[in-house]
Amino acid sequence: MSTSPVFPLRLPASIKQAAQQLAAEDGASLNQFVATAVAEKIAVMRAETLFAQRAARADKAAALRVLRRAGGQPPVTGDEAQ
Repeated sequence: MSTSPVFPLRLPASIKQAAQQLAAEDGASLNQFVATAVAEKIAVMRAETLFAQRAARADKAAALRVLRRAGGQPPVTGDEAQ
């Protein structure tokens, strides 16, 4: 017995067919595919809000000072990410 609320969803036939195909390719049910897609959209929108909040309190002049400062060494062989 599922404890998740039921939500009837109407999709255009072409979108439902594409979603069913992708879900099958991924080995998931259509329900799992749609739930994951909604969760991903929520995460993107929350991240967008977070970035906007951080940008609003950013000190652009201070950031530019950091970017313009002298110093540091150019990368050398062996600095590559593993």
